[in-house]
Amino acid sequence: MSKKLKLFFISDIVGEPGLNLLETMFPPIRDKYSPDFIIANAENSHEGRGVNRHIVQRLYDLDVDVITGGNHSFDKWKIFSYMKTDENLLRPMNYPKGNAGFGYGIYKVKKSDLKVGVLNLQGRTFMPDIDDPFSTAEWALEKIKEETDIVFIDFHAEATAEKMAFAWTVDGKVSAVIGTHTHIPTNDARILPKGTGYLTDAGMTGPFDSVIGMDKKTSINRFRLGTPQKYKIADNDNRICGVYLEIDSESAKCTKIEPVIFPEFNTTSDS
Repeated sequence: MSKKLKLFFISDIVGEPGLNLLETMFPPIRDKYSPDFIIANAENSHEGRGVNRHIVQRLYDLDVDVITGGNHSFDKWKIFSYMKTDENLLRPMNYPKGNAGFGYGIYKVKKSDLKVGVLNLQGRTFMPDIDDPFSTAEWALEKIKEETDIVFIDFHAEATAEKMAFAWTVDGKVSAVIGTHTHIPTNDARILPKGTGYLTDAGMTGPFDSVIGMDKKTSINRFRLGTPQKYKIADNDNRICGVYLEIDSESAKCTKIEPVIFPEFNTTSDS
């Protein structure tokens, strides 16, 4: 009987509200699922935009193995020199050549002889016009599959169609494609026909009494007035969003995908 690899992904950590909740409530979640490998997207973790070395260490202290990013990965220039040295801190690989950091990595699973490839990509629809994520993935997967067939992709994109098109392209070639960026958890977790676990967007870890993590009044004014507003993080109704996956170590296919939201949303009215 082949070994089951248990993987947990923490989605889009937003500022101190998300970090504080994670430090308080993720340990019991971690104990419940007992993952072999943990990945977290932290591109919004420092004041809502970017990440810093202190936050990276806080996540490592929670047993996070790999940190992924997105369009805000480069917002704080002080992290650039560190990004060149830490191969467990990823940013989207399809940013033009010459940018700091790593777009993918191959990592040993603790207490195991298994390896996991993690690839971070960014979409282009309604996003910065960077390099093609589809051809970038082809190149990266050739390299990764020299060492392991177990591959997790954080696809950071705005358009659901682009995320789905990408997932269909790599179905059977990778173990999981999990979408990030919109901060709104979608209800379409499934295993595609050739064995790739897929979720259009895993949501965010942070304040839901907000507009995708930002202060409601500020965000509403941005839409109503059509002018830039101060970037202000909200701080109420904090929740952890993540995904738990089980992967067959021999076939590298996903055998289980379970979205995790804690606390769960209230879907009934008390009135």
